Amino acid sequence: MSETARVSSRIARAGVLAGVLVTASALAQSSAPPAPAAPATVPAKPAGARTTYLPSRFAGRAGVYYKAVWGIDALSVKLVESGEMIRFSWRVLEPGKASVLNDKAAEPSLIDPQAGVSLVVPKMEKIGQLRQTSTPEAGKSYWMAFSNKGRLVKRGHRVNVVIGQFHADGLVVD
Repeated sequence: MSETARVSSRIARAGVLAGVLVTASALAQSSAPPAPAAPATVPAKPAGARTTYLPSRFAGRAGVYYKAVWGIDALSVKLVESGEMIRFSWRVLEPGKASVLNDKAAEPSLIDPQAGVSLVVPKMEKIGQLRQTSTPEAGKSYWMAFSNKGRLVKRGHRVNVVIGQFHADGLVVD
């Protein structure tokens, strides 16, 4: 056998051996259990960055309390009109219990301890108070608007709504 034939034969055997090794290692990797993933690191937020997290409106027990005692649910406090007004809304489940919230004689107020203010429902000349005072009906939602002149109450603040004997404490402004 010539020298060239020997070199070609060795190269061919090396190629076959390399192919067998690659195939064996691929089979071994596919049958082995996957390696545990490295723990993900959360990048640090720059100072002053805004977060999208908002605390829950109220605890689960509070929701049960409002249903049982006042006959309402779905309480919400939202900034409206570019923050100049705050809308407090609720849904009536039991009209007899919820009638206190629609009582014309009860003067509603929204208290924000963080801002140190107590807001009232404004009276418009031709419209009257910005609140609903009709007889409540089951399944319907009702609202009232509080004046937030100066925008002192802000999104994320915890506020208290007082309407006569009704008190809803620690509601989060959306």
